Amino acid sequence: MRRRSLFKVAGLGAVGAAGLPFAAACSDLKTGEGSTQKTEGFDFLPEYKEWPLPAEPDLVGEPPNHPSAFTSYPEPVEGVTEVASGSGTYEITVPFWGEAPSGDDPYFAALRDAWGGTTINLRQADGNTYADTSVQWLNANEYGDGMLLFNWMLGSHSNFPETVVNTFYDLTDIVKGDISERWPLLASLPTTSWAQSVWSKDPADPETARIYGIPTTFNGGIGNGILARTDLLEEAGIAMPTTVEELLDAARAWSDDANGRWAFPGIDWILPQQFGLVGYDGWSWDAEQEKLVHDSERPEFTELMEFRRTLWDEKLIHPDAPTGTLDGNALHAAGQALFAQVNLVRWYEYTNLVKTGQAEGTVAPLPLLGAKGRTPVATANASVDGWTFLNKDLSKEQVEELLDVANWCSAPFGTKEFELMEYGVEGVDFDYDANGTPVHTEHGAKVVQAPVNLKMFSGKVQRFLTGDPAVVQAHFEWNAAAQQYIVPNLFEGVRVDAPAAAKSAAQTFTDQQNDIAYGRAELSTLPDVVATFLENGGEEARTFYTEVYKSINE
Repeated sequence: MRRRSLFKVAGLGAVGAAGLPFAAACSDLKTGEGSTQKTEGFDFLPEYKEWPLPAEPDLVGEPPNHPSAFTSYPEPVEGVTEVASGSGTYEITVPFWGEAPSGDDPYFAALRDAWGGTTINLRQADGNTYADTSVQWLNANEYGDGMLLFNWMLGSHSNFPETVVNTFYDLTDIVKGDISERWPLLASLPTTSWAQSVWSKDPADPETARIYGIPTTFNGGIGNGILARTDLLEEAGIAMPTTVEELLDAARAWSDDANGRWAFPGIDWILPQQFGLVGYDGWSWDAEQEKLVHDSERPEFTELMEFRRTLWDEKLIHPDAPTGTLDGNALHAAGQALFAQVNLVRWYEYTNLVKTGQAEGTVAPLPLLGAKGRTPVATANASVDGWTFLNKDLSKEQVEELLDVANWCSAPFGTKEFELMEYGVEGVDFDYDANGTPVHTEHGAKVVQAPVNLKMFSGKVQRFLTGDPAVVQAHFEWNAAAQQYIVPNLFEGVRVDAPAAAKSAAQTFTDQQNDIAYGRAELSTLPDVVATFLENGGEEARTFYTEVYKSINE
């Protein structure tokens, strides 16, 4: 990773934020003008101490963008040899998608006994509305003793930096320095993970930077893709698409609206990169113009919108796609959709569904696509997925007890702790197959596999590709092939919180794009929509991001 000087990055806090004024009288940080926070170069993070892995991976990649992999299941070993005894009871708010498991399930009792007795009750909330409703819970201090927030949820908060420093527990004095004696696995989390868990009361003043979150697993590489039902492609005699044009041809050849068959249940957020639009929050640097340009100002954006409108006009996309309530995975599994935009975890999930008789067919992701002969491009997410934030009203002893649990939860693949957390109780939640690999039972799939539970309470020491050997091998090779197309993050080493006006304009712009894509507005209105976006917050965002970019690169 290209490193920047501490001198350059340290001064970023004042950009567009008027110094993020701190009101001493009420200890409230207030700003709606945007802010930046460096995520490297701190001297108060936990001291990194390598924790020896219990098993060497079968396929060695180049983490984080090309993670190593296991194609066989190692004999699990005990990772946490000294378990701290805990007697406290806590409530942690987490999202779920699907059916929320009962907290009385034996799986949770087994976890409690394994990590030393601390009881953690889950306050489970619908993941589809979690990002927005989390704003209300935090404002009312009604989220329990802690809350899991994924990275992508932060955009729902008008000023998340303000929320962090005024709402959550400052972990700095507890976790800084050498913590390896009590929390050896937390000490072995990548330093970058802890650095990305820092926020400041005044980002212009490095002395106010503090650690506020327990980081989840540090991931890299390309997380999302277009998953194809390869069995349906073969049945129809359609080749796996390798370009955007071939994707459209395949969609036309297979779709049959009258008989309930559509190429896509919905496709929107995965498409921009197929047209080369991979800007950070829509912004990229144009070297010829020597300025930041928005995706909407590029001709490829018009191509994208024409493509989306074609899918709708030709009935290649499900008619209920505009509602945003479709279960695309269910349609894909039922054979009513040929492709699905997914996190590639779905590749493994679908394979397991087939193994357990809950689905049919085969799936695989399309290679990275380009349009009109252009080279494919993709972004890689080198960051933690999110954080567990603890309530500032907890005592130091309570926080330490929760960190004892987090340390246990950080045990990686190859440990007994990981097996219990990720697979559950043998004979109830999973059984070993003929190759000695854990396979979820129907009960385990509902209670352990699908829900978030506490699997995100803390990050794993290292992330690996694991699961069905054939899928692992194919995913490893897919990652290897994709490396050449990854473009760097424009604002590497900095967390950017855009101005409120920019966020509002972006949301309105997204809604208007959908109006055009779903036939509620004409394509001819696109230039006016773009102009309105730029006038009502887009240009403010350009100024803000330009200052950030120049602070980093000049």
